[in-house]
Amino acid sequence: MVEITVSAKKFQRLFDYVTRIGIDAAALAATVELRLDRIEALAPDHALPALHYSRLYKAAAVKMQELEQRLPWGAGLGSESFDLMCHCMIGGRTLGDALRLAQRMDALLYARNGYRMRLLEEPGSDTVKLRYDIDISDATAGLIPEDWDRVDSGPTAARASGLIVWHALCGWLVGQALIGAELRIDAPPLNRQYHDSLARTIGGPVYFEAGENTCSFDRSLLDRRVVHTPESLADFLKNSVYHLIAVDRLPASTSAAIKSLISIDLPNGMPSFADIASMLYMSESSLRRRLQAEKTSYQAIKDEVRCEVAIDKLLYEDARVADLAELLGFTEPSSFVRSFKSWTSYTPRAYKDRMQALGRI
Repeated sequence: MVEITVSAKKFQRLFDYVTRIGIDAAALAATVELRLDRIEALAPDHALPALHYSRLYKAAAVKMQELEQRLPWGAGLGSESFDLMCHCMIGGRTLGDALRLAQRMDALLYARNGYRMRLLEEPGSDTVKLRYDIDISDATAGLIPEDWDRVDSGPTAARASGLIVWHALCGWLVGQALIGAELRIDAPPLNRQYHDSLARTIGGPVYFEAGENTCSFDRSLLDRRVVHTPESLADFLKNSVYHLIAVDRLPASTSAAIKSLISIDLPNGMPSFADIASMLYMSESSLRRRLQAEKTSYQAIKDEVRCEVAIDKLLYEDARVADLAELLGFTEPSSFVRSFKSWTSYTPRAYKDRMQALGRI
């Protein structure tokens, strides 16, 4: 298993953006124990942990809220309003229930502010549409600075990223990708690379200048059970950008659901494969086929969870190796150290020293 990373360029671009909208980038970095000067000095293609980018983005979203404008990017991902929307949705028994709850909340809070999420269900149709509208002019002054090199692509990025977040969130809720999805974006195309990236993420066609901003998918998915809980939602929201980066690299919503369920049960021991199948409301054979289709296994997912938990507690809680070994189910600390090195290419101590060099600790 390879640690999920992003380039230093993503950090650098985020620092540049927040500076342009009036946020102190160095102070922002310090809130998540990063050093702006050291990251700025890195080569743009230098790989850094995606988990740290996720925490930085979340901190930026919180600061942007102080500008008293709803975030135009990614349906407000990382903001308090997005978190509250998700807490509302988790109360739904099915995906359809969750989206109808979201629509009610969205209409109550944002209908007069140029934003709207709607679930469009046409009688007799085999597909449904999730429509996401956003009035870019309301956000331009504060959050799309005129001197930004992406100012011209702002409307496209805002509308497309909003649909991508809703698509990923729906898949996460039901523990499977939204098969047969299609994006129609009410904005001009940027370039072929951007188009292909969106198409890979949803596993379906993408159309620009479509006259509507919608994500279409199979109606039967509305009847899928929501397989997550308030506890697993809390973990998702804590590192939401990380989870979405993982989906972008390898769409595997079932795997994401299993990872969340394992994380919930971790203090009580690792759940069995049969336990996980029961939690996801499917047979063991069906779950096994789905994981095979995603080119992964339960063992690989368990190792990924162990790696993420180990990194998080090592860096943010200063956990001891012996305590981590016990928490993650290893019989000996030495076994944990060997596994950690196979996951990250570093021993726990060396990994922590590596991050300390960037000002993390």
